[in-house]
Amino acid sequence: MAVVLALASAAVYGAADFLGGLASRRTSVFGVVALSQLIGLVALLALLPWLGGPVGANDLGWGAAAGLAGAAGLLVFFRALSRGVMSVIAPVTAVTAAAVPVLVGLLAGEEIGPWAAAGIALALAAVVLVSAEGGLSALRAARPASLAPALAAGTAFGFFFVLLDRTSDGSGVTPLAAARLASVVLVVVVALVGRRSLGVSRPALGLVAASGIGDMSANALFLLATQADGQLAITGVLASLYPVSTVVLAQLLLRERLVGAQLAGLGTAVAAVVLITLPG
Repeated sequence: MAVVLALASAAVYGAADFLGGLASRRTSVFGVVALSQLIGLVALLALLPWLGGPVGANDLGWGAAAGLAGAAGLLVFFRALSRGVMSVIAPVTAVTAAAVPVLVGLLAGEEIGPWAAAGIALALAAVVLVSAEGGLSALRAARPASLAPALAAGTAFGFFFVLLDRTSDGSGVTPLAAARLASVVLVVVVALVGRRSLGVSRPALGLVAASGIGDMSANALFLLATQADGQLAITGVLASLYPVSTVVLAQLLLRERLVGAQLAGLGTAVAAVVLITLPG
């Protein structure tokens, strides 16, 4: 069940990113992030009577810390995209986000079988390949200055998964309320300090709302995956396969052409999931 929930979270994460990316082409990026986070919080509060659970101060603290990490990662990521090469930044960010929970899980003493280990290695490779819309040549030509913010954003995203995993199993999705509230506050404060617009144009409102609800749903699915006795090293890397659904949606709806590396990445992702789900 944990594997299914983690894969579902990846699919929904990717769809939410796709919708948020479309909205960001039409209006302020800060407005998209802030409003989508706020809408997601409202949707979560409506679901708490059914999916929430009892929480302590530790659960709320870990949730808030996760929200700050996720929001910080978004801000660094968008800033890097505005100044760097997307075909370099996206794969480096994604594979770093996938690697952090794997390393933390292994350091915490999680034991995984040989099939799962091979699957994790393939999944990390798949994330790079699927995200490399400029081909692998763009990665080889990357400059250190463009890699630093991508690594920072990916680390922040990875620790979002790690910190959520620290919440208690019986808390349900309640810690996400603290996570989302903290992220909204951080984005708004940074926007106000930097005098960035928080406005969202009317044509983008539907996309922003769908992105916010999707992102919150993906967060909930990942949290439930970790609470269903899922190993962080496995659930974290599976959730980080989100670029797969983003790329597939872009190809289906925007008619974007996939380069050879991306096609290889899609096949590698399928092989990785199969290996991770094998017994032993």
